[in-house]
Amino acid sequence: MAAYARRVDLTSALRDEAATIGLTGFGVCAAEPFVETAAAIAAARESGRSGKLRFTYTEPAATDITRSFPWARRLVVGAWSYLEAARSPGPPQPGTGRVARFATADHYRELRERLAALATLLVTAGHRAEILIDDNRLVDRAAAVRAGVGWWGKSTMVLAPGAGPWLVLGSIVTDAELATTAPMVRDCGTCVACLPACPTGALVEPGVLDATRCLAYWAQTGGSIPLEFRSLMGDRIYGCDDCLDACPPGHRAMEGASGAGGRHGLAELLALDDRSLLARFEHFYVPKRNPRFLRRNALVALGNAGGPEATAVAAGYLGHPDPMLREHAAWALGSLGGPMAWAALRLASTGERHADVRREISGALARA
Repeated sequence: MAAYARRVDLTSALRDEAATIGLTGFGVCAAEPFVETAAAIAAARESGRSGKLRFTYTEPAATDITRSFPWARRLVVGAWSYLEAARSPGPPQPGTGRVARFATADHYRELRERLAALATLLVTAGHRAEILIDDNRLVDRAAAVRAGVGWWGKSTMVLAPGAGPWLVLGSIVTDAELATTAPMVRDCGTCVACLPACPTGALVEPGVLDATRCLAYWAQTGGSIPLEFRSLMGDRIYGCDDCLDACPPGHRAMEGASGAGGRHGLAELLALDDRSLLARFEHFYVPKRNPRFLRRNALVALGNAGGPEATAVAAGYLGHPDPMLREHAAWALGSLGGPMAWAALRLASTGERHADVRREISGALARA
């Protein structure tokens, strides 16, 4: 009885502290394997739906925390709603691109500071505690659902009352035998608003994502963006919020996200040197930390968003030493159209030697 009382008391102390420091969600679950999540990951890999995703998709320990932390007994899970800080990019504006709300800043920082306070309580009580945030050793969504922080949405996101899908998640691995919190008895019911909201149909069925059709996936995957997705990328530079925007449990939270945020001038971004571009978006996942992929995204956004400087900026990139960027610049000019765009493409075609770029220029000129 005494041991049980101590577990309950420490759990209560953690819950009280979580409320005091303003966490959006709090829960505790057993550090046992996530068997169903492991099966879902395996199915996604075998079907090809995971594409080139790595992170938890290629880390076997992600669904069994004890493989990384043999001493783990509990996961203390915290959630933080970033929506108010992220604000809203608003409607499209010529010459600008948008960043998904989760990436407008390092919104994990607020969560990290709050979980550190909870970890201090555990350590002070004589226990081990290690914080995992955006870490490939744990599928954080599975932990959040087991701990009762939220429920699995049909968008594959974790949804929480009052916040909907607008959450970042993190956990503390501990050896403390804490009292656990019950999973949430709630689901999306008959709502399927997120499925038709996806511009590419990447949500192939409730709770199942084909990453190879997801715009957010292509924005952070190396190589060329497939032609079939470039127009659908719209003015996106990084991430996509369409399925989150459509989620009814998050609508009330969106009402408090007033003010503009997440928009960037594309001509300005494309004029930055590599170091400055990476510094601007240091919290992004960029393949191999190579800024060429940020430039690629910005060129596609430029072709879709237009603007007074768009044609001149895209034409300038036809002379870039990177053939992948010349390829996307040619596509952007074909999308923008107009006498200046056609002239720049015809001039470039006379000296271009790279087969992929020549093919892209020909395709762009076919739209003239």
